[in-house]
Amino acid sequence: MTQLDSAVLEPDALQSLGSALRARGYRVLGPRLRDGAIVYDDLESADQLPIGWTDAQEPGRYRVTRRADEARFGYAVGPHSWKQFLLPARLRIWRSHRSGEGFEVEADDSEHPPLAFVGVRGCELRAIAVQDRVLLGGTYQDADYALRRDGTFVVGVDCFEPADTCFCVSMGGGPQIRGECDLVLSELLDGGHRFLARAGSDRGAEILGELPGSEALPRDLAAAQDAVTSAAARMTRTVETGDLRDLLARNLENPRWDEVAERCLTCGNCTMVCPTCFCTSVEDVSDLAGTQAERVRVWESCFSLEHSFLHGGSVRRSGRSRYRQWLTHKFGTWHDQFDSSGCVGCGRCIAWCPVGIDVTEELAAIRDTDGAPR
Repeated sequence: MTQLDSAVLEPDALQSLGSALRARGYRVLGPRLRDGAIVYDDLESADQLPIGWTDAQEPGRYRVTRRADEARFGYAVGPHSWKQFLLPARLRIWRSHRSGEGFEVEADDSEHPPLAFVGVRGCELRAIAVQDRVLLGGTYQDADYALRRDGTFVVGVDCFEPADTCFCVSMGGGPQIRGECDLVLSELLDGGHRFLARAGSDRGAEILGELPGSEALPRDLAAAQDAVTSAAARMTRTVETGDLRDLLARNLENPRWDEVAERCLTCGNCTMVCPTCFCTSVEDVSDLAGTQAERVRVWESCFSLEHSFLHGGSVRRSGRSRYRQWLTHKFGTWHDQFDSSGCVGCGRCIAWCPVGIDVTEELAAIRDTDGAPR
């Protein structure tokens, strides 16, 4: 078996890649077109990739549209993130049922096959690293997350088609793949449709050695670099991050919070689509007969009144205070807790906000009205 560090693959080799992963017992997940959006789901065949589709995104707007070619990864990001597979939106912790005069409790000990993510963008790879730090890097680890994350095979894909809402360059999240990855693909459309594949781990090199390919030439490497350089240059949104933490800390009473609160619906969409938000709650549910019950963990949002509920009521009762909590934590106090920003610049919160609130615009407005001495 030959092991390669890099190779050029034809589009049909993606089918062989999926087969090689499934043969090793992985549950292969990747992008698919469904219900008018590009989402992440089980990938049984490379033919299920969103071939020839892209996305058009603006504040409060997302649409898929046809491309003029047959690119497999010619889109930015959709409403889904890989977080849904590592930190499920709904997870049963235990269930119980009546047994005679008492009851029995069963822990949820479901087995999960190792996961293979195909099509991970640079911003998403960074988001996974952020969640690893939050859920695995502290004194107490999330056991379920650790179980799902262990052994995950990651196939990253350099982004060459940023959306209008993207600002990953500002946040250091892309468009080029950086960080730990088993395989990295660059989709090249000039001079023939092909993929430049690079191994990022021993198991990635092993699989790459099984795929039908040819030697990567200098022109292939140059084309891949040109594609991500062009993508970075086409991004129109930016965030000045140098002093962002301190800027937000000294502007907790900035009048901009009142302005955004007049538009914000506190619906929590931004937190649901965010690839790094990690807040959860616990619910106990039972059947109508009272014979069975279960405890489930669900995604929670700092935009809900219950999120900060203490004896006597919610701490953050106004939409203003809840929006401020989200933005200042994501871009500011996250640094205090986890030594990094909580934003990777994917732009999902902009596209999927029903009223089109743009975090880059809000941060710039706070900077413009910052009256504190520098």
